[in-house]
Amino acid sequence: MKLAIYGTGGVGGYFGGRLAHSGHDVAFIARGDHLREMQNSGLAVESINGDFHINNPVVTDDPETVGPVDAVLLAVKSWQVPETALAMQPLVGPDTFVVSLLNGVESTDQLSEVFGRERVMGGVAKLFSFIERPGLIRHIGHEPTLVLGELDGVASDRLNRLSALLGDAGIGVERPDSILVAIWAKFLFTTGWGGLGAISRAPIGVLRDESSTHTVINACMHETEAVARAVGIPLPEDIIARTWAFIQALEPTGTSSLQRDIAAGRPSELDAWNGAVVRIGRRHSVATPTHDLIVSALQPLEKRARGELTF
Repeated sequence: MKLAIYGTGGVGGYFGGRLAHSGHDVAFIARGDHLREMQNSGLAVESINGDFHINNPVVTDDPETVGPVDAVLLAVKSWQVPETALAMQPLVGPDTFVVSLLNGVESTDQLSEVFGRERVMGGVAKLFSFIERPGLIRHIGHEPTLVLGELDGVASDRLNRLSALLGDAGIGVERPDSILVAIWAKFLFTTGWGGLGAISRAPIGVLRDESSTHTVINACMHETEAVARAVGIPLPEDIIARTWAFIQALEPTGTSSLQRDIAAGRPSELDAWNGAVVRIGRRHSVATPTHDLIVSALQPLEKRARGELTF
């Protein structure tokens, strides 16, 4: 299979790097200093599972130079989906499918509106990784795993082929009965503490152990669960207990991408995380006061990062 990794950050850079390092046909779509460093010096990955380096990756900011591929693994920020869906058109041939590895619960619908639901596959990336500096991805936590599934739950041939390819590269693959449940389960996890971390500037170890922030995380998770059930997503009855068990096992210094973006003054996924809980909750008459407060508290910083507010 010929793959394109659209968005070579912590997720795309790590998983795409593992595939390329294993000899698979991978083209990276990147931009800015990260693109230039990859073109000049390759892609380096520092990982708790062992470091590796891709000497001469196929990398560009112009999808036209790559042409149609078998699959696009999409790993951009959620707010970039509309523009990315247009920009990636040269990668999409008659049989190409797009795998959404984005945080949030709205990207599969957004992609389906552009490409058709039959061309979109759902995915969840499980790992803690980020761009340490241009040309370097740093993986600091969690066994790297991709959770994959067709939106209709069918075990398709393309899903089988992609799973085998990832397995060959040493990447863990999970295939749940419902990828939508898996996407919402991760959404409950990320919205539980991502925005709170951005407000407090504290890592997950502090947030989970301090009684005050522990209570806020719990309230966030219960609100997200209520919204999911209102939408019709059959999350497991013990989803909050499972999520807490996962949080307790995390490396205590971990921070969310939303927290890191806001701290650095960059546009974040606030609207696609806590903002989406509020927005979808209102649509289904579900109260989400904790998420509403988090969004309100972070909105000035988000607007400043987007050039909409100066202070």
